[in-house]
Amino acid sequence: MSDKITSIDPSTVPSYTLSTGEKMPAIGMGTFGSDHFSAEDISDAVAGAIDFGYRLFDCASVYGNEDLIGKVFKNAFDKGTVKREDLFIMSKVWNDQHREVEKSIDKTLKDLQLTYLDAYFIHWPFPNYHAPFANADDRNPDSKPFSVDEFMDTWHQLEDAYDKGLIKNLGMSSMTIPKLEAVLPLCRIKPTLIEVEQHPAFQQPDLYQYIVDHDIQPVGFMPLGSPTRPDRDKVAEDVDDMKMPELVAIAKAHNVHPALICLKWAFQRGSIPIPFSIYPAEYQSNLTSITEDPLTDKEMKTMATLDKNNRLVKGEVFLWPGADDWQALWDIDGTITKE
Repeated sequence: MSDKITSIDPSTVPSYTLSTGEKMPAIGMGTFGSDHFSAEDISDAVAGAIDFGYRLFDCASVYGNEDLIGKVFKNAFDKGTVKREDLFIMSKVWNDQHREVEKSIDKTLKDLQLTYLDAYFIHWPFPNYHAPFANADDRNPDSKPFSVDEFMDTWHQLEDAYDKGLIKNLGMSSMTIPKLEAVLPLCRIKPTLIEVEQHPAFQQPDLYQYIVDHDIQPVGFMPLGSPTRPDRDKVAEDVDDMKMPELVAIAKAHNVHPALICLKWAFQRGSIPIPFSIYPAEYQSNLTSITEDPLTDKEMKTMATLDKNNRLVKGEVFLWPGADDWQALWDIDGTITKE
């Protein structure tokens, strides 16, 4: 495929109906790439993606590019390429803003040049902050273990923003079953969406089923195994999803790149993948991957066998004093890690 921007009919892209009754595109574009690509690269990709037919965009204040993406959105609205209600735009509160959620929302709305967000997430379930481009060994001495009270204080601020019409759907991200069991009963407004790391080598089947069973829509980040993830998140033992022989064989059978098999699998499983690319040939084929040539039942069963429990975003930079192992962030023993 050439780099020339063509377009597809957005109505041909499948959607999911959320617990609120709203419809949400079944695939979107992520906008995190600040470790390898400039904000201009990313905003240009968003512009091209809108022209091509994307209608779902996953943003975040910490990505450092919402102001440029906002100019792209405004230009698309002004040109009549899309109406505001045609887009499903998501953003997130960063860890250092957990006590000032509405201030964070106001900044994002100003940067994105919007009056409301379709969804807003608590980016990480604790207010542990790290400086940009921190490495895996860096630690903030003020970091603390997960606190139900602290999390719910932040969540209630999201609920207040919902009441004011600033956000239409509330979301959580990078949660565990023990954390969800602790906070879901305390929510006045239940999350509509939960973002989880999800790719063939890290399927999180128990967490995934827990989310679905609670009528919450899973959104999968890093759906391709994120080869352009920050270097701090790379270790020698990581599995390269797109080189697993079984996945490569399925890709050959469909005559497509293995990345598209990852996306077909995610969609057919019931998740909403949000892959990122600045290259038109890639983001175009990402979008159309779920509109044609589905995986067979046999292939889906094969994909289910590829789980290696290989978490890529381990989160070491969020560890608190006294916690030496990244697994403390993920409640591996089935209980919330307190220290």
